Amino acid sequence: MPVYNLQINGQQLTADVAEDTPLLWVLRDHLGLVGTKYGCGIAQCGACTVHMNGTAMRSCSLPVSAVKTAVITTIEGLSANGDHPLQLAWDEIDVPQCGYCQAGQIMTAAALLKRNPHPTIKEIEDTMHGNICRCGAYHRIREAVKLASTKI
Repeated sequence: MPVYNLQINGQQLTADVAEDTPLLWVLRDHLGLVGTKYGCGIAQCGACTVHMNGTAMRSCSLPVSAVKTAVITTIEGLSANGDHPLQLAWDEIDVPQCGYCQAGQIMTAAALLKRNPHPTIKEIEDTMHGNICRCGAYHRIREAVKLASTKI
C-alpha cells in the first residue's frame, strides 16, 4: 500500500492505506481524529465535512489519493482552544441537541465565513442547506452562523 504524507491541522501526518480509502476513514481509523463523523457515506448529509485548502469538502467520498499536497483542516484543527467565533456562537445560541452533525455544520459554516465574512440569511441558508440535522436545529444553526459573522 502507498504511504501518504498529509498536511492535517498544521501537522505532517502519514497514513499507509489503499489509494481509494476515503479521507474520512484515514482521519478516524488511522490518525485518531474522530471529530469528523460518518453520516451517510455518499456525501449527502455533511457530517463528514472538512476543509481542503479552505474549501468545505465531504471526506466520506474523497479518496485519500486525491488529497495530494492539499492542506486539510478538521474540526480539531479549526481552533486549538475551541474559541473560533462559530464554536463560541454555537455555545451561546445552544445549538446542539444530539450534536452528531455539529462538526460538519461548523466546518461548512467556517468555509462560508472565510470567503464571505458577513453573509446574508439567504447566503447562510443556501450554504448550509446540504447539511442535515436530524434534530431539526436549523433555526439555531442559522442564528449561530449569523452571530459568528458579527464577531469575525
